[in-house]
This record gives sequence, C-alpha cells and structure tokens, in this order.
Amino acid sequence: MEPTSLAEPAIPAGNSSSVAQGKFHVLVGVTGSVAALKLPLLVAELLKIPGLEVKVVTTERAKHFYNAQEIPVTLYGDEEEWQLWKGRSDPVLHIELRRWADLMVVAPLDANTLAKVANGICDNLLTCVIRAWDLSKPLLFCPAMNTAMWEHPITARQVEQLKSFGYTEIPCVVKKLVCGDEGQ
Repeated sequence: MEPTSLAEPAIPAGNSSSVAQGKFHVLVGVTGSVAALKLPLLVAELLKIPGLEVKVVTTERAKHFYNAQEIPVTLYGDEEEWQLWKGRSDPVLHIELRRWADLMVVAPLDANTLAKVANGICDNLLTCVIRAWDLSKPLLFCPAMNTAMWEHPITARQVEQLKSFGYTEIPCVVKKLVCGDEGQ
C-alpha cells in the first residue's frame, strides 16, 4: 500500500490532539518473529474499535510472515523513510509517525529488535520511531520468540530495560510454537 499523508486535512502534524478530534491513532510495529503472521488479524481487530485509526511500521524481516495485500491500512517500511525525505525541509517519516500516534504497540517484538531497542540501536524505520518516541505516550511491547531465546538470561535484562523507559510489557503466553516446542 502507498503511504498517505500523516497529518489529517487542515490539522498540521503534531499541533492538535487527535483524541480531541474524536480519533485515536494507533501505530503498530511488527518485527521478524513468526508471530508476525497474525498481523492481519491484529489490524482487523483494532479496526473494529470505533474512532480508531491504525498505521503499521514493519521491519524487512517481518514482511516474510504476512501478505501486505491483507493489511487494509497504510504500511510503512524502510523504503518509505528514504523516499519521503529528499532535502532539508522535507518531513522525516519516523518523526511524523511519532507525532501522529497516540499509542504504539509493537507486536510481535522479536529477540533481535528487543536487543536493538534495549541498547539504543536505531537502524531501521521501526527502531527510529521507538528511539524518538514521546515518553508521555504509551508504548506497549509484546515479546515473541522461541522458548530457548526467551529463557536466555539477556532477555530478562532487555525486557527490564524497556520497562525502565516506561514501556509496558504484554507478557508472552504458553502455547505450542510453530517449531513444535511447547513454551513461551
């Protein structure tokens, strides 16, 4: 899908509360966990909520797990970040998305992106949005990885680091994993 204007008509980005306008903007981040195959379902469920507008920021690896044609909202990736900006006065997509959103949900948050965010690495559109995130707005993250990765000692430290930023963890659930393991 083609990116659309981030600002509502006649409302400059960042100058007016979307909530005051009767709209609530949710930015969904999706990363390269196999759980990304549920992105179409997540977006469909969010769109059932009246007054909610949704946009999606995807990593390149996440694209492997879903069909972009099944996502009925604007989908942004690294290409759009670089296509939008041509010169000094042009908007910067990760900043515009940060301004647009009232809430961010990163679902799923894979081990790789968890490690990047916990350590301040911002090498793609999603991690740049998170690094620039307005900490007065909620950011929810949903870790999703193989049990062996989840149980590694570094994972608990990285999750705690994100919580120390003020982000809210949506805990993993125990289930049968795609690889056949039973666990997180």
